[in-house]
Amino acid sequence: MAAEPARPDLLARRARWIASYEPALRVVEQGRVASVGDGIAWVEGLPSAAMDELLDLEDGSRALVFQLQERRVGAILLYQTEALTAGTHARLTGRRLEVPVGDELLGRVVDPLGAPLDGLAAAACERRAPLDVPAPPIVERTFVSRPLYAGNRIIDTMIPIGKGQRQLVIGDNGVGKSALAIDTVINQRDKGVKCVYVLVGQKRSTVVNTIETLRSRDALAHTVVVVAEATALPGLKYLAPYAGCAIAEAWMGAGEDTLVVYDDLSTHARIYRELSLLLQRPPGREAYPGDIFYLHSRLLERATCLAGSAGGGSMTALPIVETMQGEIAAYIPTNLISITDGQVYMSPQLFDAGVLPAIDVTRSVSRIGGSAQHPAIKAEAGRTKLDYLQFLELEVFTRFGARLEPAVEARIRRGRVLREALKQDRLAPVPIELEMAWLVAFNEGLLDDAPPEEVAGRIARLAQGLGREPMSLDAERAKWVAAVKSWLAAA
Repeated sequence: MAAEPARPDLLARRARWIASYEPALRVVEQGRVASVGDGIAWVEGLPSAAMDELLDLEDGSRALVFQLQERRVGAILLYQTEALTAGTHARLTGRRLEVPVGDELLGRVVDPLGAPLDGLAAAACERRAPLDVPAPPIVERTFVSRPLYAGNRIIDTMIPIGKGQRQLVIGDNGVGKSALAIDTVINQRDKGVKCVYVLVGQKRSTVVNTIETLRSRDALAHTVVVVAEATALPGLKYLAPYAGCAIAEAWMGAGEDTLVVYDDLSTHARIYRELSLLLQRPPGREAYPGDIFYLHSRLLERATCLAGSAGGGSMTALPIVETMQGEIAAYIPTNLISITDGQVYMSPQLFDAGVLPAIDVTRSVSRIGGSAQHPAIKAEAGRTKLDYLQFLELEVFTRFGARLEPAVEARIRRGRVLREALKQDRLAPVPIELEMAWLVAFNEGLLDDAPPEEVAGRIARLAQGLGREPMSLDAERAKWVAAVKSWLAAA
């Protein structure tokens, strides 16, 4: 088998090192591994070690300093060989952990260190960026004012997301949180938004399904998938969200729009708790360390919209957190709710009832997305959301079999039509122009006479009409009404 050709960047780096080398007396610290296990190594004899400094071990393993004690340091293993045992020598590198960044990573599947996991050669990235850096200062930020369309009828109309926003996706296991995030990534195709999908502690089957779904929908070309699967070292799983953030942050700094999905931060918090307990840090509530809030705040605060003077880029974050039996007041979910700019709550009751996507509008909110919403969509969706919330309250009375007034019955029928209109299949993102079309049709009462089972057919008719006669959101409402009426009247 032919040897793999040397990479030009490595040859250039080696040439620069040789050119700058000067023979001189050097004093170096050499430590010794005292114990190793569960992804943790305790190293003695490195008094100058600093937090987050890389360690090289003589067997070829690599570690990251994560805990400083009086006589030893605790390090999380990033790469471990079978030869690593107590007594292995360790030395300081004086370097911090960095990850490759740049367009060369698009379409690739990498681990948190940038190593390829897709069977291809390593990406020839010219730049590298540190994983953990301070968030942009306030003076470099600006208001969220541009929409990021998820392709979801409920989100784009009632819970809008702006570029630079941090929108939490929360719900029990198996209610469609990841499916919603994948649909959002797919919808960014041809919209100039580069995506990073981070998988933390997921099963290999889940990882493969996610990658294949993105590939089959032509979404992998604008996406980087960062994977630290369930069998990876705990240190890699801990670093995965920061690696994904660093990749997206490099594009944001270059003035581009990015979207990063963290799937999921509940697992990330449990990994951090595991590492902290192994490193003998004092436990707090639910055995989490005292800095668990800072763990995620320093990650999510890096997502923002930069001012023009700072490049004008944006990073939108979609962190996912899992609840147990719908308990959103648990420790980690409440921490993330307080950090983010809103949440999309996925209800297990709606999921069991077949209302998909199972987004509970009454418990979901977007605190700043409304300012980024297009004025035409905002005007139509405001009326629609009010109708839907009133319907949800009135529907409760129908469970008792009470006799209702005709006006109330009409509102309930109209609400059921709206609920059918909000239903949406997986992997079927909706263009924003179609959102405008069905909103106008509903607000004009053009769907009121449709039986619930025919609502989807009428919306499909609107999609066909848009295909024949494209409309702009900036068109006058009267033109939209006339167009919608003609499309629905067409056989």
